[in-house]
Amino acid sequence: MYQKVLVPLDKSELAECALPHVKNLATGGNVGKVILLSVASFNIPFGPYGNIGNNFDFVSFCSACKMESQDYLDRVQSQFTAEGIKAATVVIESANPAQSINDYAQANDVDLIVMATHGYTGVKKMLMGSVAFKVLHESHVPVLLVRPEQARK
Repeated sequence: MYQKVLVPLDKSELAECALPHVKNLATGGNVGKVILLSVASFNIPFGPYGNIGNNFDFVSFCSACKMESQDYLDRVQSQFTAEGIKAATVVIESANPAQSINDYAQANDVDLIVMATHGYTGVKKMLMGSVAFKVLHESHVPVLLVRPEQARK
């Protein structure tokens, strides 16, 4: 049995493909607690596609990003608790999601990390990078990677 299962989410449909697998593990009695984690990285709108101007309030911007992540995790958590699955939420501020996920897992005695991956290989993986790939190769705990059906086409 896994006492603590960490599920990193980034508000994408791809990341949510891991959720049914976690729910199956939990309803089968194999999970004590699910920890839903979001790494809030602040993409400040600079340049020609979004000029922040002189009155940009960085503190408010960061606060809004964290609140958006927390609201998202709260919605996911409510789905788990509605199914009788014990779940908690954590939002971390970081520019390095993979490192933050692994650091959190190690510091909080996580037994398993479950996350989705695009399943890229070769040059595409090298060019695009992959948080899942970095987590897998740097983790000190087991990692279950879920490849969504749409990525298999």
